[in-house]
Amino acid sequence: MTEHKHSDKQEAHRRLIARLEQQAGDVRHIASGLDEASLALRTIPDKWSLKELVCHLDRVQQVFESRIEAMLAQDNPVIARYDPDGDQQFDKMTARPGKDSLEAFLKARQQFAARLEGLSPAEWHRSGRHADFPHYDVHFQVEYMVHHEAHHIYQMFQRRQPLGRMPH
Repeated sequence: MTEHKHSDKQEAHRRLIARLEQQAGDVRHIASGLDEASLALRTIPDKWSLKELVCHLDRVQQVFESRIEAMLAQDNPVIARYDPDGDQQFDKMTARPGKDSLEAFLKARQQFAARLEGLSPAEWHRSGRHADFPHYDVHFQVEYMVHHEAHHIYQMFQRRQPLGRMPH
C-alpha cells in the first residue's frame, strides 16, 4: 500500500471519531436545559423519550464496543445480531435519572473515542462475521454506528421541539 492510501485511511478513521465526538455534543445540546420530567416525557405517544433515546445510544455503543473488542481479540469472530426488545441492560439504564443517563453516555463516549484513536490502521480492518453484512470489520462497525446514531439524534431533535427552544 502506498503511503498516500495509508494516510487517506487514517484520515477516514479520524473523521469517524470526530463525528462520534460531535454527535455526543449534539446529544448534550439537545438535552440541555431540561429537567427530569421533560427528559422522560414521550412527546410522541408510544415513541421513546429523550432519556430513552440517550439510553439506547449508550447501550448500542456498549454492544458495538464489545463487538469491536471481539474482532480485535479473535480472528474473524461471529458477531451476533442485537435486538433492543427485551434487553434487560437497556431497562436498567432507563431506570436511572435522565441527567445520570446523559452523563454516563458522554463519559463512555469519551472513553470509546480514546480507544478508537489508539487503534492501528490494521486494527481498524480486523474482521468479523455478521449474518446481515458480508463485509464486516471494525471500520464498518464504527461507520454503521455513526449513521445509526445520526438517525436517532434527528429523532431527539424532533422530540425536543415540544419541550421548548434549545439554547443557542
